Amino acid sequence: MKLIKARVQNYRSIIDSGEFEIERLKTILVGPNEAGKTVLLKALQQLSKPDDVPGFEALRDYPRSLYNDITTGNVDPSKVTVVTGYFELDDDDKALLPEEFKNCIYKLWRNLNNQAYHALENAPAKVTFKDIKTDLARLVAHLDSNYTSPATIAEGAIDPKKPSEQYKTLTTAWYDFEKISDEKATKLKAWLENMIPYVEEGNEKEETRHATLLEQVQFNSKHDEVLKTLDKRTPIFILFNNYFRVQPSIHLEHLAHRTENKILDDEYYDYGNLCLLKLLGFTPRQLSDLGKTQSPAANNPTALKAYKDALDTRSYQLNAASVRLTNEIKTIWMPNPDRPEADKLKVTADGQYLKVVVEDDLGVDIELDQRSEGFQWLVSFFVVFFAEATDKHKNAILLLDEPGMSLHGLKQRDFRDTISRLAEKNQTIYTTHSPFLVGPDELDIVRVVEMKSRKEGTKVHLTLSSSDPAGLLPLQEALGYDLAQSLFAQQRNLVMEGITDYWYFEAIAQLLAAGKVATFNDKIALVFANSAGKVVYYATILYAHHLKVAALLDSDAAGDQAAKQETLTHTLGNKNIMRTKDYCDNNIAHPEIEDLLRDTLVALVKDEYKVDVTATVTAQPNRPIIDVFTEKVPDFSKYKLAKTFIRWTRGHEAKDLTEKERTQWKKLIQDVNKVLK
Repeated sequence: MKLIKARVQNYRSIIDSGEFEIERLKTILVGPNEAGKTVLLKALQQLSKPDDVPGFEALRDYPRSLYNDITTGNVDPSKVTVVTGYFELDDDDKALLPEEFKNCIYKLWRNLNNQAYHALENAPAKVTFKDIKTDLARLVAHLDSNYTSPATIAEGAIDPKKPSEQYKTLTTAWYDFEKISDEKATKLKAWLENMIPYVEEGNEKEETRHATLLEQVQFNSKHDEVLKTLDKRTPIFILFNNYFRVQPSIHLEHLAHRTENKILDDEYYDYGNLCLLKLLGFTPRQLSDLGKTQSPAANNPTALKAYKDALDTRSYQLNAASVRLTNEIKTIWMPNPDRPEADKLKVTADGQYLKVVVEDDLGVDIELDQRSEGFQWLVSFFVVFFAEATDKHKNAILLLDEPGMSLHGLKQRDFRDTISRLAEKNQTIYTTHSPFLVGPDELDIVRVVEMKSRKEGTKVHLTLSSSDPAGLLPLQEALGYDLAQSLFAQQRNLVMEGITDYWYFEAIAQLLAAGKVATFNDKIALVFANSAGKVVYYATILYAHHLKVAALLDSDAAGDQAAKQETLTHTLGNKNIMRTKDYCDNNIAHPEIEDLLRDTLVALVKDEYKVDVTATVTAQPNRPIIDVFTEKVPDFSKYKLAKTFIRWTRGHEAKDLTEKERTQWKKLIQDVNKVLK
């Protein structure tokens, strides 16, 4: 089960975040300090939190400026929704459900009083009395027509009342729009089964009606069973804060004393240590007492065996945890393949001290705090992850708050790959304001978080936009750094208008290459200029450095204007200024890059926006597809459509494009390769 959409309301700095999409693998929340990124993660965790994580508390969690509404009774916490999540089912989930529920969306929400509720979307609605009332009336009329007088049947064999009289008694005070409850379904099912003798044998119509009604009255129970099944399969949310660190050396007696007297240092300092002990299967007191226990006398074999068994249990559990942590860390921590930093992680107990050390390639034990910050973070993360997820770690969603912030910028770029490897096994959402933790090819998975004012509260933007420049700073810096590193590194460069053009071209190039339809020259760098007007600046700068340059422009008004700029034509020449109209085999007026994917995008819009524009597109074959979408689709966004297409390509092949689309893109890619050979 994957989280695909979420919304947070009425929580601390958040009045209403608005609904925002979650990617299937990795989602990045960026924004300045105090924007509300951490608050978002804390709210999301409450959808399905570990048992020992506190729930909502109105005094602490309801927006402070509105808290008077709670104290005066104007707002009931039980009716205040705080966090809502929408989950897409995977194949394992679907295998457990009836056919009609396999494509549903599981909606889960939790209110301020910590009560959770759930429902199904895109699933058959529950049956109401009105849904079956007409068929019941027709069946009753048929039953009455075949009714046998009580005088002619054995006394007590059935209720002597006519079927219509029984039905009337059964359904008295039933309202049309109330759902058929379990109690009503049980009674109605029993009545229908008792009426079988009165259904005329061979009357296919009435036999079918009777069978259908039996199925319908039991449908709501089936609906509820689906909800129960999905409730048990809801992923657990593991929140890891940068401060949750496992200390390299823990004094067990001190920790036991703080735990028992509820004077833990703070929610961060002791949290990692307690998670480590939870993972090991011991309480602080158990390990502390074991460290104090003296060996029994040799003449007491029973006590000696119990003492040895206790020590062996501790040793074996420490060793098992050490092996597990080492194996997990090795799968994703790869800072330098030639110098593995996690040769062997060891958790050992010595008297009153529990130690976490790393054995290096020389066999020397080094305390954890002498290793790199990134490695310490990862060890601490896995300790918390396995302790909180227990046996559900394969069905957990990771919420990482500012991971890797203590790392050097370039080291953060490597650590970004570590997070990606984590996300392959567990859907991951993380916050950052570091440009090095946002890849230039990851802009489609970024959500910008901002808070313009306390009154409006934290918002999550669906596009790469923000009224606060600080919100976009990580993205601008990430793109700027990548541009600085790569802009003059490639001898061949294709300059495009905007990021959506870049996404379409890159995604299609990968799709066609995998399908052996066309291979894009990987020595050609793709550069987007953010607008048609800026293409000339990029092209001129690159050309001035004696690099090969071509430009791909839409054939709309902005593209036409850019293509006519004397500087651009003088710099590149007409051959190297490529236009989308040259690759559309339709006579489309002013085609944009999306017109090279008309058929596929029409299908995607139907799925994404639930709007079918097929008839309009068929009737107006010469009209740009974006114009049709803009007119017919409410709240249409080119940016959102491009992201949807990227996600589509991850699960499809080149053969899933139409033949026309493959031909058009093949010609475009071949021409780009040719002019930049």
